[in-house]
Parts: sequence; C-alpha cells; structure tokens
Amino acid sequence: MDIPTILANLKIEKLNGMQQAALEAAAGGGDLILLSPTGSGKTLAYLLPLVDMLKPDVAGVQAVVLVPSRELALQIEQVFKSMGTGYKVMSCYGGRPAMDEHRTMKGISPSVIIGTPGRMNDHLEKQNFDPAAVRYLIIDEFDKCLEFGFQEEMEEVIGKLPALRRRFLLSATDAEEIPRFTGLGRTVRLDFLDPDRPLSSRLQVYKVLSPEKDKLETLYKLLCCLGDSSTLVFCNHRESVDRVGKYLHSMKVYCETFHGGMEQDDRERALYKFRNGSCHIFISTDLAARGLDIPDIRNVVHYHLPLSEDGFIHRNGRTARWDADGCAYVILGPEEQLPVYVREEPEEFVFPPQIPGPSEPEFVTFYIGKGKKDKINKIDIVGFLSKKGNLNREDVGRVDVKDHYAFAAVSRKKARQALKLLRNEKIKGVKTVIELAR
Repeated sequence: MDIPTILANLKIEKLNGMQQAALEAAAGGGDLILLSPTGSGKTLAYLLPLVDMLKPDVAGVQAVVLVPSRELALQIEQVFKSMGTGYKVMSCYGGRPAMDEHRTMKGISPSVIIGTPGRMNDHLEKQNFDPAAVRYLIIDEFDKCLEFGFQEEMEEVIGKLPALRRRFLLSATDAEEIPRFTGLGRTVRLDFLDPDRPLSSRLQVYKVLSPEKDKLETLYKLLCCLGDSSTLVFCNHRESVDRVGKYLHSMKVYCETFHGGMEQDDRERALYKFRNGSCHIFISTDLAARGLDIPDIRNVVHYHLPLSEDGFIHRNGRTARWDADGCAYVILGPEEQLPVYVREEPEEFVFPPQIPGPSEPEFVTFYIGKGKKDKINKIDIVGFLSKKGNLNREDVGRVDVKDHYAFAAVSRKKARQALKLLRNEKIKGVKTVIELAR
C-alpha cells in the first residue's frame, strides 16, 4: 500500500520533516536511532517504514514492538489498524490473561505484535509464537523503558529473537550510551531534539503559592480559575492521585484519575473521557507524562514537584506541543522551594478577588452496550443518536467502537433528553443498554 493511501486513511495531509527524514533513512537499510520530542509523531515515523518492510507472503510474526506501558501499546495498535494496510496486528500487556492473548494470536495470526517487555517474554517462553520469523525489532520510548527498569527484560526478549535483521530505537531524550544488548549494527542516528527551538519559547511557567502545607484548596482555586480548558495535574504517588481526585469530586469538580494501580478498563475509560472532551481535568502520576496520545492540553499543573529535570521537561511537554502554546503551574507549599532545574524565576500566579465556581465539561460520555462484534460501526451510532436521540451533528463528538461496546461524546445540554428518547429504542434492530459512562 502506498503512503498517500495510508495518510488518507489516517486523515493526515502530509508527513512532517522528522517523519520524512525517518522514512528516507529507513530506506537506506541498517538500524535507526530516532530522537524526537514527545508529541512529534514518532509512531508514524517508524510504522510507515515497517509496513514497507513487511512481506505479505510470510507467515507468522515479522515484527515486535516493545513499549513501556499498556496505553502506548493500545495506542500504537489503533494507529496501525487505522492505516488500513491489511496486515494483522495485536497488543499484549500485563493486567489481562495471557491465555486470552494467545487465543487471539492463534485466531488472527498477526504480522506485528506490540507489547510490554514482561508480557512479550511470557509469550516467547511459552512458545506462543515462532520467533524465527521475526526480522524487525522496534523499541518505542526506549529511554522510558530503561527508566522503568525493563533493561533485563528487553535483553531477554532480544536474546530470544535469533533472526533479527533490523532494529529501530525511538526516544524523546538522548542517552550517553546505548546498551550493548540492543545489538545495533550499522546505524543511522536522527536527532530532532532541537535546542534552537526550546519548549520555553512556547510555554509560560507560573508558580502558585499555597498558604497551607496541604495544597488541595489552592489546587481547587487554580482549577476554577483555569475554567474549562484541558488541564493535566501531576502527582508523584498513586495514593496522592486518589486523594486529590476524591477531594475535587467532593468540591463538585468533574475530573478523572489515572495511575498504574487502576484496573485497565478504568484507565482506558478515564483516558477516553479526557480525549473526547467529557472531562477537562485529568489527575495522574508520571504515567501520563510520556507516550499517551492526548492532544490539545492547554495546562499542566505540578501538584507535586517532579523528582528530576527530565520529569519536569516531559510533564511540561504534554502542552505547548509543536506550534501550540501552553501553561505550566508549579504549586509550592510554604516550606517548598523551586528546584534548581527551574533556572528562570517563574511569574507568580495571582488569584482574582472572586474565585469562579468549577466549570462543567462541554460533553458527557454515553456507554452503548453493542460493538464491532455486533456489526455496529461509528456511522450506525451517529445515525442512531441523530434520528432516535434528536441530536444534531454538532451535538455528537468523538465516537469509539470496541468489540463489545462503544463510547460516544454527547453535548451535556442535550444528554438528559437524549437518554429519555433512546431508552427503549433499538440500534440496527437490536435492543441494548445506553447510559452515562461511569
């Protein structure tokens, strides 16, 4: 399949300079190291050359993509499917039964498997797929994989792939040296970490002074002042994420929480609501600092100071992406000082005399209890919501259809009336559950 067709399927007009350079470098053969900022489009930069390297007449898994998190695995899987290449792909990760993944492998016979290092090792140890056919290895967010302590697991995976021909490493930061276990041979290195285009030129940083050691009330007031703009709040610990979320809910602030201790379905639902505009405040650990596709984040709030400069950079990199502007807010308690890595003194954020109340998101999310396996697609859902729910085109936002259920963003102003109208209606002749997503 040619690149214009793939880009049309993805609704992308053209490649950016980094993606074009990666495509040209990959065409020359050999291994590739690509350094580029978070949010610059690295996924497509390696998927396009990978698709060109895959062979339609080769059975079995031809490529393995290692990633540091479940969310990134799912995200890459979705992009690959949307490319419409005809090659089968699947993701694998901890938190769900490995046996279910094995059944999927046997059923679809994927050419590409995307997974976390531990789960990939699990499948290789159990001989759930034949490593002899794997020619290509990609390690996405390589620096994050090392930071998360996956070095031994990655080394183990690579040691079980005897027929590798090419290796691609993608990273948002530069490393002093690349570990030997990667096995890189003749390598092209592309560095798009442009020091002449600093994030600071597009990012306004503020310090927010909290009169109390417990900064919850200050956070609440700040979020009220930020209105309905998309805001990502970072905490250093899972327990803190839960505590902040519970407090904000008690103050009638609509928000979602996200951390590695949550069930996968709950994490996916929270992320979906943030992406589709039915939640504009997202409280997370550093799990959300890298790898996740969350566009158009206006504000980043550091409820806790990050432990390192890299952490500060990657958190802030969620906003002001490429040509967009953004704001970062550092909340400081009475005993806290700005860390040394914040080299320029930020402007102090001054609260207005009257603090507004919390803003409501523009959309809510409907859960629909039928999906792809029930022969339901996006067009069916949009048509159903329009005809039976009396919703206009602008009242329906993002729609995502999973195997057995679907989510749809619906205008908050029209949601209650639409639910009443849809209560006993059938979609494509089938009755189903339609309710607000929990």
